[in-house]
Amino acid sequence: MSRGPRAQVRRDWGTDEDGCSILHVDMDAFFASVELARRPQLVGRPVIVGGAERGVVLAATYEARAFGVHSAMPMVTARRLCPQAVVVPPDHTRYHEVSRSVMAAIGEITALVEQVSVDEAFLDVSGARRRLGPPTRIAAGLRERVRAEHGITCSVGIATTKFVAKLASTHAKPDGVLLVPAAATVPFLRTLPVGALWGVGERTEGVLARWGIRTVAELADTDVAVLQAAVGKVSGAHLHDLAWGRDPRPVEPGRAERSIGAETTFAHDRRDLADVQARVLELADRCAGRLRRQHLVARTVSVKVRTSDFRTVTRSRTLGAPTDVAREIYLVARELVAGVDLRGLAVRLVGVRAEGLEPRADAVVQPTLDEAVDEAGAARRRVEEAVDAVRGRFGVSSIAMGPARVRSTTTPADVDLS
Repeated sequence: MSRGPRAQVRRDWGTDEDGCSILHVDMDAFFASVELARRPQLVGRPVIVGGAERGVVLAATYEARAFGVHSAMPMVTARRLCPQAVVVPPDHTRYHEVSRSVMAAIGEITALVEQVSVDEAFLDVSGARRRLGPPTRIAAGLRERVRAEHGITCSVGIATTKFVAKLASTHAKPDGVLLVPAAATVPFLRTLPVGALWGVGERTEGVLARWGIRTVAELADTDVAVLQAAVGKVSGAHLHDLAWGRDPRPVEPGRAERSIGAETTFAHDRRDLADVQARVLELADRCAGRLRRQHLVARTVSVKVRTSDFRTVTRSRTLGAPTDVAREIYLVARELVAGVDLRGLAVRLVGVRAEGLEPRADAVVQPTLDEAVDEAGAARRRVEEAVDAVRGRFGVSSIAMGPARVRSTTTPADVDLS
């Protein structure tokens, strides 16, 4: 859910839909809404989706947000702000099922769909208007279908560009539609705080404020050279274009995923590095499984470590050859984590991410002489593919990987990975 600045923007900017072919569909409090759909007795109550006390908030209903609860907030803080909230553990399998269904419905409208996350997507409906009507009618039909099939709501922004459509959906929330006609684009933008622009985080917002720029209107009226002196040549020109509604990026169907990662917050801070490394193995296994399911390989492995004082450190390493093998990802991630200076503090969170993705069929691998005669790598991949098959049949928890071997909960035999 978006936590960017949200001004009090009027809901009616006109009805002229000419040229407004870009829709941004955003599910409302998605994880929380899915939970409410199967727990209707909780409707109207503050609900938080998240893990245990040590975790973070994944989603919150609007009733919980009224108390200041938001995504990525530590659960202990959320419980303090809203002690009466009902906390529901996440069910990612169900969320992805609903997401796939919603995206399939969107795909029936147009082939020009760019899914940007599990709960949002851009559509270019310029080719669907003759068949389905104007964008507002298309949006209404989609929202009705999502509500009927899943009992959840979505908000839709309609505009001439992706940037403005995204802003419009934010201001249509919850459960609404906001059309920003072409002629109203600049007036709409001028009502917003400068933090609403893509690329303006807290740091950039502070820099602009020191230059007396706090609103999009003030930024638009500032000379480009002044903006470039404040935030850099490229960023200055980019922000000036956005302030005037200029965003030439098209909707990109099937945009490739840039990275695949997983992270976990420990129930208790961990000082034993062996405990942390064991979790790194689990995370590497999850990343590799997702890579194989999507027929991708990664060229870079990165890790994230957060210590008990909430300091976050990231490290990465580019591999000699791309991989989708958990053991190879784990060995690199283990070394990266071991190299982090913890300053004597315990570890609160650890994460592993596979980056530099490319289709496995297109990957160019130049093995060394040792690798060319070593069959262990191929054998390890075959073992992990067998693990995938077992999990596909008996469930993800049916088999787990260890540093040197696979431990199965469904068969007594161990499979050696070394």
